Formats: sequence, C-alpha cells, structure tokens
Amino acid sequence: MAPVSGVEVAKHNSKESCWVIVHGKVYDVTEFLPEHPGGQKIILKYAGKDATKEFDPIHPSDTLDKYLPADKHLGPIDMATVDSSSEAEEVVSAEELARLDRVKRMPPVSQCYNLLDFEDIARQTMKNTAWAYYSSGADDEITLRDNHSAFQRIWFRPRILVDVDRIDLSTTMLGGKSSVPFYVTATALGKLGNPEGEVVLTRAAYREGVIQMIPTLASCSFDEIVDARKGDQIQWLQLYVNKDREITKKIVQHAQARGCKALWITVDAPQLGRREKDMRSKYDESAAQVQSDESTVDRSQGAARAISSFIDPALSWKDIPWFQSITSMPIVLKGVQRAEDAIKAVEYGVDAILLSNHGGRQLDYARPAIEVLVEVMAALRAHGYENKIEVYIDGGVRRGTDIIKALCLGAKGVGIGRPFLYAMSTYGETGVVRAMQLLKDELEMNMRLIGANTVADLNPSFVDISSVSAHSTLPADNLSLQAYDKLITPSFKSKL
Repeated sequence: MAPVSGVEVAKHNSKESCWVIVHGKVYDVTEFLPEHPGGQKIILKYAGKDATKEFDPIHPSDTLDKYLPADKHLGPIDMATVDSSSEAEEVVSAEELARLDRVKRMPPVSQCYNLLDFEDIARQTMKNTAWAYYSSGADDEITLRDNHSAFQRIWFRPRILVDVDRIDLSTTMLGGKSSVPFYVTATALGKLGNPEGEVVLTRAAYREGVIQMIPTLASCSFDEIVDARKGDQIQWLQLYVNKDREITKKIVQHAQARGCKALWITVDAPQLGRREKDMRSKYDESAAQVQSDESTVDRSQGAARAISSFIDPALSWKDIPWFQSITSMPIVLKGVQRAEDAIKAVEYGVDAILLSNHGGRQLDYARPAIEVLVEVMAALRAHGYENKIEVYIDGGVRRGTDIIKALCLGAKGVGIGRPFLYAMSTYGETGVVRAMQLLKDELEMNMRLIGANTVADLNPSFVDISSVSAHSTLPADNLSLQAYDKLITPSFKSKL
C-alpha cells in the first residue's frame, strides 16, 4: 500500500470527514466520532493532523487495530509530507516552566524515606492533568482522606522478649508465592505518569518478588504488560465487565491463556464517580472551540469517565456462575464493602474478596476498608467461613504498619496503587523499586517491634481496635496533609 500524503489527510478535518494520524498510520474515524467515549471534540481537535501525542497516554497501542474496522485503516503516511505548520505552536506557560524547573531540581531518590515523599514530589512535578487523574477522589474526597486516617485509629499491643532475629515476610496469595504480603493493585493510565506505562511496574515487581494486578484500563496493551513478565512472575487480571459479554469472555480467556493466575472482577463501579480535580483539569479551551454552541460542550467527564463508558451497570450476582463457567482462574470480587456481601460471596463459591472503596474514587462516605475488615472477619467467623475465602484490602496504605494492622485483623494481603504510580511518575523503575524496598524495611522493623517473626504469627491480639469505627479526631498527620492536594473552587475569568 502506497503511503498516504499529508496534504490529502489535511483535507479531512471536519465532522463530515475526519482522518487522524497515529504512529505514522492514517485512520478514518468519521463514523466513530459519535461513539468515542471521550466525546467528539478531542478527536476533531486533531482532525487532519497527527494525534499520536494525545492518543498515547490514554490508549493502549493496539486500540485502533482492535476496535476500528479494517476498511477504516487507510495505511501508512509519508511523514515528510505532513505540514508541521498546521499544528498550533505550543506556548509554554510560566506555570509549566516552573514545573519543568522543579523536575530538574528533584531530590535524589535516596532522599525518599517513605511513600508520602514520592507523593509530595509527584504533586510538584507531574503535569496537572496527570496529577489530577491519579490523585482525585469522589465528591468532597472525605473517603479518600479517611482511607489513610482510619489506620491511625488502630493501635498496637506488642509482645516483648520474643526472639525476632529472623523475620520472614513471605506469604502466599491465591496459591501463588510472594516475597511480601502486599501487591501492586490495578491503576489505570500509567502513561500519564511515565511514557513507558505499566510495564515499569511489571519490571519493578519482578525485581522485588511482588505480584502485579493488570488493569483493564491500562495505557499499555494487556499483551505488552504480559510480555514484560519474567520467569515465574505472577500477574492477575483486574476486569471491568463489558456490556458485551462476548468481549468480556474473550478478555478473560485470553488472560488465562497468557498465564494470569487470578481474575479480579470490579464490582463497585456500575458508574464511575465524580472526581472533580480530574474533571476540572479537562477544561480544554482549544478542544472546546470545535463546537460553537457552549451548551453542547461536555466538559464534565475527565479522563475516568471518558474511558469507562463500556462498563456494564447491569452486572449482578446472577453473573457469578457464568464467570465460573468460562474460566478456571480463582475469582475475586473487587470492591466488597459490607459483611452481608462477604457472606454471599462465600455462598456463591467465590475464591476471595477485596474490601475496597476504589481508593475513595467512587462513593464518598464509603467506609475505609480497614474498618470494613473488622466487620467482615467477625461475620465470617460467626458463620464458620473464615477459612473458606481469602480476604484482601486496599486503600490508604502508606506505611508498613498499615499492612501489619490489616494482616493482624485477618487480611491475606494488601493492595497498593497510587504510591507506586507516584514513584513511577517521578523516578521510573528505580522509584518503584525504592518504594517497595522502603515498605519491606518498615515491615521487617515493625514485625520485630511488635514481636512477630512471620506473617502467619500476626493475629488480632496484636492490635487495639476499640477506636476503629469511632471516626474520632486525631492529631494531624503532617506528611499526609502536605502531600494532599486540596480541592479548589472555580476560577474567575481574567479581566479584559
């Protein structure tokens, strides 16, 4: 196929005929415009132009090959014929220049002593749109913040005079061995923070013997992430269930064929929550100009909603047997938030549950997972189910002590998401490895200090949970507050 001319592509720059260039290939997306989850305006901004820069952080590289009909693939383009002057010259703002200066002046990774250090550096050095997507929570972000604060309502009851010369952090999760009782949980759009995306997490997880959960909404394709796996490295699949069950079946069975060891079905997201930082950062004046009628321009979505319109709100308990029929992977319900549903999961034969409020990104005022864990384990024990299902938690984990508290209360393992994204966004693979090592160091030290040698030794006798559900006021956590990016109110227009 002869290369398409850039002059020809430039002619197709309207709603009636819209061609775009992505990675040196031309695609006719005219018919796709009304269906694009992110709306028409962002595509029309790049109509007749090279959209690769905008495409890459949001979409896996194989997206167009998978979802755009073959007759819309118009072939390669001779990039020498593309009129670069047709691209609007980017004006670097004073704010962006200041950010770039901070990037140059970042402290060495060795000066990061805890996970919140990475978060604070990320807040000051990431692009605003990326930071807003990663850091945002639902509505007033009460749950987002209490996820972390809830761990501070649990106190230790250490044992003394225990021989703690040797500490063993290793454990098993869903039958797979792990060097530590935490895993890299699924987080979307890795390329917003690092141009290599989720494969950075894969490489770091391998180096430290940590299990990785692959997200449905990754920036890298599923196969790219699996291809980056080494040796006997364990990966799980996180699944947003598609309205088209055949697509869902294909995804699940492909994951099993590629060696994924568990299926984590997200059950707390029949609709994506309102994340106002993300929504506000998506106000793109230049993109909005493709529509002259202000009332028709939808600026409310943000990255989260733009990429999630396929998720099925009709997902229910009746679908569990179907999932069990299409895969032999262990099935985990990701997003359980009450004891009654934990009991129901056991009765449906589910292998594990993850107590989670989606990192505070869905329902504001949903309780922290560590608090729900207390309720769930009591209910499981009352029914004699405590050994029939594995229980995991995530949300707000920033310290080794947080992990130990969860394990003492009955969790099999703990998921960590944002901190590894922040480490990846600031220092790449080196940062993620450093973050994992810091957690290992904290775990080892605090296991010694409470008088426990192994993960199996941890039990409820080590903790005082009398305040866990009190939601009482505690002294300010200065590191957390400094890293926290406050919500803002709308900005006034500048004076003429």
